Amino acid sequence: MAAFLVTTPAAAKVDPRGKDNGPRITQLLLDKSARRLYLLQGRTPVRSYAVDLGPNPRGHKQHRGDGRTPEGLYHITHRNPRSSFFLSLGISYPNAQDRARAHALGRDPGGDIFIHGRGPRVRNPPRDWTRGCAAVTDREMAEIFDLVAPGTPIFIKP
Repeated sequence: MAAFLVTTPAAAKVDPRGKDNGPRITQLLLDKSARRLYLLQGRTPVRSYAVDLGPNPRGHKQHRGDGRTPEGLYHITHRNPRSSFFLSLGISYPNAQDRARAHALGRDPGGDIFIHGRGPRVRNPPRDWTRGCAAVTDREMAEIFDLVAPGTPIFIKP
């Protein structure tokens, strides 16, 4: 696994009642070719998950409907506890470069890229069944949802 770009101090994540909720996650690395999501403290991986991507996982997302997962540096925008896919974390795609690239092609860049679970309607999915998101099991998503805060950087590498 390659080193990541951002470094911040690592500390335990503690809720207001004083309960230790596990490691403080300072950044995420989504390795598309390995189909792995890493949760990191600084540069140290503390959790790792297998992920499913979109049906066309090679290359950077170009426009709505291409089935690709974006590549590059983004951040977690929000936590969605009412996701159709159990729980989800929003990813800041598209950024200004993504919008400009899609506009140059005369296309809509798309959006709604998330890390999410499966939810009650998705049982035994085929590999790479999302529309460009990164999907994990519901149990794994519950753990990720509790550990990752909005604003956390995510680097998505080919």
